[in-house]
Amino acid sequence: MTKARQDLGKWGEAAAVRHLEREGWEIVEQNYTCPRGEIDIVARQGERLVFVEVKTKTAAGHLPPRYSVNRRKQGQIIRVARWYLKEKKLSRPRCRFDVVEVIGSGAGLPEKLTHLPGAFRVGR
Repeated sequence: MTKARQDLGKWGEAAAVRHLEREGWEIVEQNYTCPRGEIDIVARQGERLVFVEVKTKTAAGHLPPRYSVNRRKQGQIIRVARWYLKEKKLSRPRCRFDVVEVIGSGAGLPEKLTHLPGAFRVGR
């Protein structure tokens, strides 16, 4: 991955964090990494633990960024979430998987930010 793409991704993740915090969410972790992979944001919305994948693009393009969270990517996120729950010794918390799409130049405010709660589920 090029530095420009990494910088754009960090910018998108920061925009997603600001959005979630404005909505009253508690950010628990950012860029949680384990042997199974990485999750961009782990947050709490009330009693619910939410695993958030952030997808950032510079332009709207043909397909929205959410489409890059395909079944393979969903499976990886689910495996990382299971690892996270086991590592933190959290048994049976209420969980959800969200996607946040961020579209913009990588500077200033995003042109568009779309939060997709419950974008996918385990076993779906």
